[in-house]
Amino acid sequence: MPMTFALLLGSAIVIYLACEYFVNGVEWVGRKLAVGQQATGSILAAFGTALPESVITFIAVVFGDTPEQKSLGVGAALGGPLVLATIAYAVVGVTLLACRQRLANTEAIRQDFKRLSRDQGWFLAIFVAKIALGLVVFAYKPWLGILFLAAYAAYFWKEMRGEPDEEEHELEPLKLSPSQPTPSTSAAVTQTLVALAVIFAASHFFVGQLDALGPMLGIHPQLLALLLSPIATELPETLNAIIWVRQGKHRLALANISGAMMIQATVPTAFGLFFTPWALDQSLVLAAIITLTGVGIMFFAFRKGIISRWLLASMVLLYILFAVLLKVLDLA
Repeated sequence: MPMTFALLLGSAIVIYLACEYFVNGVEWVGRKLAVGQQATGSILAAFGTALPESVITFIAVVFGDTPEQKSLGVGAALGGPLVLATIAYAVVGVTLLACRQRLANTEAIRQDFKRLSRDQGWFLAIFVAKIALGLVVFAYKPWLGILFLAAYAAYFWKEMRGEPDEEEHELEPLKLSPSQPTPSTSAAVTQTLVALAVIFAASHFFVGQLDALGPMLGIHPQLLALLLSPIATELPETLNAIIWVRQGKHRLALANISGAMMIQATVPTAFGLFFTPWALDQSLVLAAIITLTGVGIMFFAFRKGIISRWLLASMVLLYILFAVLLKVLDLA
C-alpha cells in the first residue's frame, strides 16, 4: 500500500508539472488562433484536459466484457460532471482565498459571468435530457447519441466564433523558447501537444493506481467509479484551475471548468447511448441530482453576478453531501 500511495503522489506531481507546460502552451495557441480567453479555456484547454475521462468512458463501454465493466463507464460519465460542478469550483474558491485574491466587481467581469451562465444553461438543458433518457427504455435510444455529439458541435462553433478579447493580456514566455518574446506557432503547438500526451499518460497511471487502491481499502467498485475515479480523471482541469488562479487568470480557470462540463455532458453520454442500455440506478440518479443542484446554484450566481470566493469554496459541501447520502441510503 505505501508503494501505491507513493506512485499516486508521483503521478499527481507529474500531472501538475505537465499542466504548467500545457496552460502556458495553450494560451499561446489561443493567441495564435486569435480567439479570446473564453474560447481558449472553454474549448482549447477543456478539449485537451477532458480527453482522459472521455477515453476511459469509451474503453469501458465499448470494450467492457461484462455488464459491470460497462456500468463503470456509465458511472464515469456521471461522476465527471459531479466532480466538476462541486470540487473543481471549490478548488478555484480555495485557491483564491489562499492567494488572497478577490474577484473584481467590474462591468467586464460581470459580462464574463453572464457568458459563463449561458454555458451553465446549456449544460442544464443537455444534462436533464441525459438523465431523462436514463430513466426510460425504448428501441431507438442509441441513435439519440448523435444529438449529443451535435449539441457539442454547436457549442464548439458558438465559442470559437465569439469575439476575441479587446485587450490582450501579457503572456509568459513559452517554456520551450523562453528567450523569444513571441514564439512560433509550431513551438506553441508542439509544447501543448507534448504536455497533453504526458497529462494523458500520467492520468491513466493515476487512475490505475487508484483502482488498485480501492480493493485494498475495501471500496466497492461502483463507489470507486462514482467517488474517487472521477476526481482522478478531472485532475488536469483542477490543477489547471490552481495554476491559472495563482496567475490571476480566474477567467481562464472558470472557462476551462465550464467547457469541460459541456464535453462531459455530451461526448461520454453519446458513447454510453451507443454501446450500453444507458439505464441509471439509484446511485447515479442521486449523483445527477447533486450535479443539477450545484450547476443550478452556479447558473443563478453567474447570472446575477454574485460569485464570491466563499461561494465557490462551499461547493465542495455538495460533494460531501453526496458521499454521506450514498452511505446513509446504502446505494453503493
